[in-house]
Amino acid sequence: MNLTDQEIARASTMRPINQIAQKLQIDEDELRPYGKYVAKLPLRLIDESKMIGKKLILVTAITPTVAGEGKTTASIGLCEGLNKIGIKTAVVLREPSLGPVFGMKGGAAGGGYSQVLPMESINLHFTGDFAAIEKSHNLLAALLDNHIHQGNTLNIDARKIVWKRVMDMNERALRDIVTGLGGAAQGIPRESGFDITAASEVMAALCLAKDLVDLKEKLGNIIVAYTYDNQPVYARELKAQGAMTALLKHTIMPNLVQTIEGNPAIIHGGPFANIAQGSNSIIATRMGLSLADYVVTEAGFASDLGGEKFLDLKCQYGGLKPDLAVIVTTIRALKSHAGVKFEALKEPNAEAVKVGLENLEKHIENIKHFMLCPVVAINKFYTDTDEEIDIVLKRCEALGVKAAISEGWEKGGEGCIDLAKVVKEVAESGKSNFTPLYNFDWPIEQKIETVARKIYGAAEVEYSLKAKQQIRLFNKIGLDKVPICIAKTQYSLSDDPKLINRPKGFTIKIREFDIAAGAGFIIPIAGTIMRMPGLPSKPAAENIDIGADGNITGLF
Repeated sequence: MNLTDQEIARASTMRPINQIAQKLQIDEDELRPYGKYVAKLPLRLIDESKMIGKKLILVTAITPTVAGEGKTTASIGLCEGLNKIGIKTAVVLREPSLGPVFGMKGGAAGGGYSQVLPMESINLHFTGDFAAIEKSHNLLAALLDNHIHQGNTLNIDARKIVWKRVMDMNERALRDIVTGLGGAAQGIPRESGFDITAASEVMAALCLAKDLVDLKEKLGNIIVAYTYDNQPVYARELKAQGAMTALLKHTIMPNLVQTIEGNPAIIHGGPFANIAQGSNSIIATRMGLSLADYVVTEAGFASDLGGEKFLDLKCQYGGLKPDLAVIVTTIRALKSHAGVKFEALKEPNAEAVKVGLENLEKHIENIKHFMLCPVVAINKFYTDTDEEIDIVLKRCEALGVKAAISEGWEKGGEGCIDLAKVVKEVAESGKSNFTPLYNFDWPIEQKIETVARKIYGAAEVEYSLKAKQQIRLFNKIGLDKVPICIAKTQYSLSDDPKLINRPKGFTIKIREFDIAAGAGFIIPIAGTIMRMPGLPSKPAAENIDIGADGNITGLF
């Protein structure tokens, strides 16, 4: 009988969190327990001197299908496999958002026998990090509206407020709203809306902060609105940053949990990769490198989104130097990029695999742009044929790229030993010499066009009139010397989700920018991107239930 992810997780034996901490030589007195199986880790455990010689492994992927290609599962499986071959390894991941959990994808704590535990807690409220980020964000919104109501000494133009509210739920009805209705006592009526919490700049700032002091400074630098004479208004002018940071006192500490096989997992932060940087916090990654010999970490979606932002943005801000990148692929995704319909993906189709390899080849090329060695992990499904897998392995061999099958979902660490051995070989070869794609000091257009041409494969970049006006503003107020975090669809290398596989000759259209001055980047928006998703026709929430005994079912 096939067990669900939730049934596998519930049947697993969890170790007390102090036993997991012992594997990382963390004294029990250093832990901040959240129950028996979860603990917060204090920032003083980060030690620069202990990071020397450690190996950082980025896990990215080819352009995903709607179902995802199992990148988190492969990351956890690789951690299990590396520990099985004698390397002290920790996996460092993002926290799941309730939007996808109750929406389309369901849980985001791995799958099968490559999961992090306690699975139900991690996928639901966990340690309250998302709730604290939500409260911190919305406190700033409340202070902003109150300032205008109480006299508006900062001369804020209510038509130029850019700070919305957030909630951790897919809720299309809240994308665009009107606030302040009900008379003079309720504030000034104006247009506003909600974003999902994972899209909050507070989330982005937390994940790029070095410590509490740095976080407070970043929160103070958030631009919330503009004055009548078009000058930016910062959160610090509302005296908001102190209280906002106070709400995040515990949130800034990473969470220690465990894999099914009892290996350490650090989970912290959760920005989406199509609208933000798409990786866990700098603090969590540096914590892992201080405590383990190898750190496996994933970045959201494919190498053109989370991968590029991890390497260009997070690594430059965090002083990180990855040793290689694992590119997760699936046979079904390759067939999908060849145009095979969803209902036919389980049928053998060697010719379609050959066509879809163009997408994998582009992502291999992308990793090489950063002077990193790529390793291809084929996340195997039971419907994959030996012929289809052999096509991928032979193509990788012809390209001079190491590849291995990943069977973490079915077999846990045992199914990832071959992948672990390949990763160890490449990591210790010294062939990677990580180099970011651009410098922060480059002009805004040069940074955008470098990513668009080299990583997406675009022929041209076009800017709307509004985007051009915003670039002039950024140059004027000193936001031209920060990294870019391009928002675009995850389903194509281009900004058009319908252009599958490896499109060529296309134009990236930058229609406008969002500003994350506090987090420290600007966001060129390509195509149409929703910062507040909606629920699908059959939400995953419909399958979730709880019995009289408190047992939750339907969480996958």
